[in-house]
Amino acid sequence: MTKAKKSMLILVVLISMFVSFRSICYANAAEPPSILIIVSNPPPDLDISIKTSDTYVKANKVDKAMERYYTFYSRHLKGVGEYVFKITIGEESHQIAIEKPLNSYNNVYTLNLKDRTLTPGKLPSRSIILISMRVILTLLIEAIIFWLFGFRDKSHWTAFLVINVITQGILNIWINGFVPTESYLIFSLVFAEILVFIAELYAFLFVIKAHRLRIVFYVVTANLMSLMAGGYMITKLPI
Repeated sequence: MTKAKKSMLILVVLISMFVSFRSICYANAAEPPSILIIVSNPPPDLDISIKTSDTYVKANKVDKAMERYYTFYSRHLKGVGEYVFKITIGEESHQIAIEKPLNSYNNVYTLNLKDRTLTPGKLPSRSIILISMRVILTLLIEAIIFWLFGFRDKSHWTAFLVINVITQGILNIWINGFVPTESYLIFSLVFAEILVFIAELYAFLFVIKAHRLRIVFYVVTANLMSLMAGGYMITKLPI
């Protein structure tokens, strides 16, 4: 088997393990929300309710950095016929109707307060900004460690950028696919970082032929620091 085929095989195995582990997490996690609504920079007195047969039921609220998440669980949706949400800010309110969600769980919507619209999914611009932010912060941390381990050659830094942009890009795109309130995300991140460690160790040893022991220590250190930084970021920043 050629080296290129080995690399492709490793990538396929890593992606399969990512998908399998995520499915296991969903199967064993606490009840996920049926509907989750993302609101950027919400006013403090913003409430969202859903109309049931005889009343309105308020969503649970979770704040994270510049966003707030409004979640409805299956118990909130008993007696719901049409999906009509009441958006209340202070004494003012308006209603937004949507079609019945496609899934039983993890239906994500984004509320635009200005346009008074609910859009299915996360906004692409939001995803691009958050993924880029996490990747850049991780690259800065790992670049400092790479420099401290004495790597100075231009070819070494080229390898560093290519390898880390690929691995961290894939990792953060994968993380972006989770629901923002996912309870098992930290455990998923630990598992994912192990796969990233294996992929980066293989890639660095394949590209940089010298300083092999130093490379091993660098990859171990960098991924431990990335895990700690990533864990902190996903608890404080939106995903």
